[in-house]
Amino acid sequence: MGVLLYYPTVTPPAEVVHQALLYWDGLASVVPRDPRVYSSLVGRELRRLEERELYRPLAFTPESLDVLDGDGRSPRTGQNWSLLTRELERIAALPDPPRPTSPPEAVLFTSKITYPLKQQLLELGLAANLGPSDLRAELSVSKEVQNLVVGVLARELAATTDLALFPYTDSEGAYRNSLRPVSPTRGLAWEMELGRLLPVPAPDTATEDVLAFREAYADERRRLMRALHRMLGDLRRDYEHPADVFSQLRTELSEAVEDYEAARRGSRMAWVHRSVTVSVALAAAAGGALLLPDLGWLLGTIGGYALNVATREIRPLAKARTDHDFSYLHRVRSALA
Repeated sequence: MGVLLYYPTVTPPAEVVHQALLYWDGLASVVPRDPRVYSSLVGRELRRLEERELYRPLAFTPESLDVLDGDGRSPRTGQNWSLLTRELERIAALPDPPRPTSPPEAVLFTSKITYPLKQQLLELGLAANLGPSDLRAELSVSKEVQNLVVGVLARELAATTDLALFPYTDSEGAYRNSLRPVSPTRGLAWEMELGRLLPVPAPDTATEDVLAFREAYADERRRLMRALHRMLGDLRRDYEHPADVFSQLRTELSEAVEDYEAARRGSRMAWVHRSVTVSVALAAAAGGALLLPDLGWLLGTIGGYALNVATREIRPLAKARTDHDFSYLHRVRSALA
């Protein structure tokens, strides 16, 4: 099913942890390379999940960050670094650029990024050093800059690692920024609301109870996510005929939803529906003239659940996964299931 890659911060809120445990093979987040900083950020619960191989701290190695710096040792020649650099320069040139504040609006750990990127942020006036001069492990930045930088790093990890990583954030700004950097080739994406298909336990539910449900109903969970990601993958490839995709998969999805609903009813937990949006980058051949003027909004009903589907233009990063390119946005509003 793949691993949920949470960003822009290291530690996700409890409902995102529960989402990962229920619907993915596990949880990951982008962490600083400095072990001292990592130890101070990762709490007891994430450590317990790491011991059970359900949480994976991911950090860029110096070699992989060299690719972002465009040092010439990679056939990609630092394309994503170039895209990020141009976007930061554009932001710094705005009439009212997002300057760092004291106390900081947001923090960027220097061991998450490269030294050249740190220097660029400082020179552009988009960051300021924090802490004693002999450490300087943190930068004060705006939320916009934090979201942009870590969003790019998350997308780079998802595109280059051997793991099936699915970027997942609860920050609207980080979600948009991760798709925004200017690229020579623009594309289209489906954007779908999936929240009612992926309910989570109510707030204050103990993680141990979620883990017990995960183990007891592993087949039902996997069946639902396999059907869902098959639908998303088919929509990405067969973008000209979304109604046909829904028609072909309606029975499989409806049965998977019904089985999962029965499992939920058999549990003693209270459940809520959280809003979850997924952006699905379409195949490179997709053309705006084909999709945008005529398709509009399409309503597909799966087992009594409404799936809102629309197209929108995206400007993807230079490199994307060929097997999938999905990004998830988790919103905090919820309703009882």
